[in-house]
Amino acid sequence: MKQWFKSGAPWIWLNGGAVALCMVMVLGLLGLIAVRGFSHFWPAEIVEFRVGNDSIGQGQQVVGQHVRSQTIPVQVARDAGIAVPPDLGEDELVTRHLIKQGNRDVTGRDFAWYPEIQMTEWMAPPDVIMLERREWGDFYGFPRRLLEDGEVVAEGDGLWDALQERVARSNALFREIRRIERRDVGIISERMEELRLQERGLQRDPDIDEAVLADRLDAMHAEREVLESEFRVLRAELDELHAANRRDTLVAMIAGGEEVEISVGDIVRATKNNDMSLASKLREYMYRFWHFVSGEPREANTEGGIFPAIFGTVTMVLLMSLIVSPFGVLAAIYLREYAKQGPLLKLIRISVYNLAGVPSIVYGVFGLGFFVYTLGGSLDELFYSDRLPSPTFGSPALIWASLTLALLTLPVVIVSTEEGLARIPSSVRQGSLALGATKSETLWKVVVPLATPAMMTGMILAIARAAGEVAPLMLVGVVKLAPTLPVDGTFPFVHLDRQIMHLGFHIYDVGFQSPNVEAARPLVYATALILVILIIVLNMTAISVRNRLRERYRAASD
Repeated sequence: MKQWFKSGAPWIWLNGGAVALCMVMVLGLLGLIAVRGFSHFWPAEIVEFRVGNDSIGQGQQVVGQHVRSQTIPVQVARDAGIAVPPDLGEDELVTRHLIKQGNRDVTGRDFAWYPEIQMTEWMAPPDVIMLERREWGDFYGFPRRLLEDGEVVAEGDGLWDALQERVARSNALFREIRRIERRDVGIISERMEELRLQERGLQRDPDIDEAVLADRLDAMHAEREVLESEFRVLRAELDELHAANRRDTLVAMIAGGEEVEISVGDIVRATKNNDMSLASKLREYMYRFWHFVSGEPREANTEGGIFPAIFGTVTMVLLMSLIVSPFGVLAAIYLREYAKQGPLLKLIRISVYNLAGVPSIVYGVFGLGFFVYTLGGSLDELFYSDRLPSPTFGSPALIWASLTLALLTLPVVIVSTEEGLARIPSSVRQGSLALGATKSETLWKVVVPLATPAMMTGMILAIARAAGEVAPLMLVGVVKLAPTLPVDGTFPFVHLDRQIMHLGFHIYDVGFQSPNVEAARPLVYATALILVILIIVLNMTAISVRNRLRERYRAASD
């Protein structure tokens, strides 16, 4: 046994066990996130039951989806107002179920707890429908008739097919409305703002001739009238589209027998969960997941999709990578190859190592003070003075978020690149110099290419950290809801002065700032898994590039 310990075998087994435990914990965490998040998109069964005294047919009727169950002590149930039989002891347990009943515009809440001891048997009526709405959350009920301009156009057997056709029509109208509002009206608004700023600049110019000023103002006035005319045309077209979208109305009965009217224009999707086959449920599941990934958020981020957050995260990480790569690599090359070895260089290296451990919120405060207020404010005074006091670059934006993250990840890139340069054998350098190459040629044509795998390792670590950061981004460019994407079809196409959405901040906002906690819970898990998948994809791409470079220069390094 003593010889076995001296051989070092126990430490090998201990390290292997620690690695295996870590892998189990990571896979378990990812599995929990996947199950909790992706189960949200499955079209679950819609149940119907009564709660209360049902011996004479009375009690509250409930229709909704079962979310989860909870077992609580009898005393806690009594304190919560639940009618518990007196023969139950305080040490016994009572089960209650959380039901997503929807219909927040009628009941005032989406979720409610119901005790099992007061429930009747659960039923799954095949004709109950679930409506995903743009406002007020989901709706559960029973369709009765479909109205067009107040007249009944469908009921009975043909109601469901007619409703699907009207929902598809309303979604097409809604997309056209959003296209006009975001693209056509946006272009006119931007041009009107440019004319206003040009006019202000001309009026402030003391050297301009009065005749020239009058001619330019007249031309601007004429262009403004053309733009206003185009806007009136678009406004009339939007009014027609909105009126057409309000044409159809669905009359449905909710739990309790009350009939309510729902505008078809507010419906995103209508499904009969209890009347779907397995293949239909799989198709619905894929649709909901794709809508989550490619759609836009609604209802304070508790409904809809996360595409703006995905797009903002990828754009920011790519821009950060373009900024940090040259600075980090050049700094490492200077420190390793050109700087004079001595106490000052050791102090600089210690400072770089310490910067890697600075809390990220400190970088956010620095970015807000230096990048946003100082650098951005100076740019506004120099190039965008006509727009002041409204800031252009003097407010949180994509460029400042990327620069802050580049500064945050710069030590990682420097250290990794330095380590890669230090691992290049001296014989390689000496062989290159012996063949007549200069020091500069040896560095850039021999040493740096051999160190590129280490540089890519630094980039992998930088991307992983940058994509998951939240605290500094809250100060320098990330918002809860961004009205537009930072990349679009208008010049200059990439708008660095716009604020963005971010997956990490989206998780924080939905998880801790949402007014509807139960509705936000599955979205937190789903968004977290999308963020993990995104980081894995970015890292695997960088790892693939690194492996190709490693294979390419393996022979030279050997």
